[in-house]
Amino acid sequence: MKKKEVASNADFCESIHRNDSTTLSKELSGVSELMRTKTGVYVLEDGSGSMVARDWLTENAEKSIDIQYFIFSTDNIGLIAYDYLIRAADRGVKVRFIVDDIVVYADIQYIIDFSSRKNITVKIYNPGVNLGKNIFNKIKKFTLDFRAANQRMHNKTFIVDGKVVITGGRNIADEYFDYDHEYNFRDRGILLLGKASEKVTNSFNEFWNSSLSKNVTDIIDEKPENIYSQDRFEKLHQYTCNPANFWPQIRDRIASLPSTFKTIKNSGKLVWLEEVTFISDAPGKNDGTHGLGGGGISTTALINLVKNAKSSIEIQTPYLITTALARNLFKEAVDRGIKIRIFEFRPDAAERTKIMTGELHEKLKHTPI
Repeated sequence: MKKKEVASNADFCESIHRNDSTTLSKELSGVSELMRTKTGVYVLEDGSGSMVARDWLTENAEKSIDIQYFIFSTDNIGLIAYDYLIRAADRGVKVRFIVDDIVVYADIQYIIDFSSRKNITVKIYNPGVNLGKNIFNKIKKFTLDFRAANQRMHNKTFIVDGKVVITGGRNIADEYFDYDHEYNFRDRGILLLGKASEKVTNSFNEFWNSSLSKNVTDIIDEKPENIYSQDRFEKLHQYTCNPANFWPQIRDRIASLPSTFKTIKNSGKLVWLEEVTFISDAPGKNDGTHGLGGGGISTTALINLVKNAKSSIEIQTPYLITTALARNLFKEAVDRGIKIRIFEFRPDAAERTKIMTGELHEKLKHTPI
């Protein structure tokens, strides 16, 4: 690498360090009284905006960060997230991290390194089919105990200081945040401020304390070498210091988020509600009396919503697989006069250019093919 490039990366790295004069409490001081009795709700539509929110919250967390995901990849988005979380832990923030075992798209070295950092604890949900087991053990679990192996955790929650939450459809991978040049999922997240955070935290704690969640150090048969070397995170820091990996446009949005938040507060798009219901299946989901998959809390909630609809049902989903029960529910709803609309985006739809994150759009326009 040329000296000029090294200097450029060093300047960029310095610029992504947090502003010590800013804290989450300070930025939320104007709405702190509202947060005691109500929940602020704001929709996170575009991918980079949702990434910016997570990174800024991590950068300004003061006490704790609780994270729960079905997929966590060590691509650009995942490595940037790791770096931010390590920096937060180094400031004394307690990081608790749960990820489902079946789709941990990360080298075990990364996970062990990450969990070895002070103030960071990593748990794997329902292990035995991916990490820490050989192929024969995986086959055995799927063959002899398919129901247990099939009990996955699809929750996606990000909780900061017990008072700010991001939840919704996004896992941690490039394609969930408009960071992939080949394809990106159209997803949606919700930012919650205040009262409802307690409900989400209670759900997280239920999974954290479940017997199905195992400390990553307890399920790895062979530990990678040199996991406690002092410079084990240097390569990660250098990676995220490279503007080619961490786009400057995204960094600029993170830096300007406090002023953006003021704009959001004044726009009317941040809605304050007396009551927000957070729905999550319990660990293990069900007792097996309803078959291999079976219903859980979320299934019951959806059924009740369809049954109690008064005028319309609108569904936006990446896939809709209907069972006989679902078809009967929809038929009964239609027979009652309920209008049902189901949305689906084609991968080649012209609409995609309208909803694509601006940074990705610009990047692709100026990238030679």
